Amino acid sequence: MNKGQLVDRMAKSAGIFKTAADKALNGFMEAVTESLNKGEKVTLVGFGTFSVTKRKSRTGRNPRTGKPMEIPAKKVVKFKPGTKLSESVE
Repeated sequence: MNKGQLVDRMAKSAGIFKTAADKALNGFMEAVTESLNKGEKVTLVGFGTFSVTKRKSRTGRNPRTGKPMEIPAKKVVKFKPGTKLSESVE
């Protein structure tokens, strides 16, 4: 499912226009992004939790040459699904 299809489903489910659903989805994504940039967790009970963790630097291998190379440390976004979401997928 891509963003357009998600907007269509949101509009049908909520009984609103697609433009309103698109604005709501964009607002949600902006709010989550801002919170994660501040280092905050975003928890949606039953759906899941978005969080940021730090990944340590490590040594890897260049796939073309096979030579060792240093992979720098960075922050990554993680998502842990909630109970309701996990149960509904089973």
